[in-house]
Amino acid sequence: MRKSYRVKSEKDFGQVFHHGHSTANRQFVIYRLEKDQPHFRIGISVGKKIGNAVTRNAVKRKIRQSITELKAGIDPSNDFIVIARKPAADMTTAEVKKSLIHVLSLAKIYNPIKEDTKAKSLPHE
Repeated sequence: MRKSYRVKSEKDFGQVFHHGHSTANRQFVIYRLEKDQPHFRIGISVGKKIGNAVTRNAVKRKIRQSITELKAGIDPSNDFIVIARKPAADMTTAEVKKSLIHVLSLAKIYNPIKEDTKAKSLPHE
């Protein structure tokens, strides 16, 4: 995922936390803030409660991979923060993706129908 797709600064994180809406499931919390922009931006937060640095980085990689795969179905007019909870440390990449689909759908950020139509319109090699 390119850097332009990331929420990096403390100011941007603060705006999403203070002015955004939160949605959660057992594994993730999503803070969402609607913005007028050409593509979505994502911030990932994995706290020390999750585990050591190796575990936290593995969780972040799984989240980034899942978001990259779901990119076509994600509403572009949002900045959002994904906060991992403790159960996320023991999940496989497929489980992380399934859980993210669930929580992003609850937050009204992800639309699987939109993703399916884009996938069908791509030419096959």
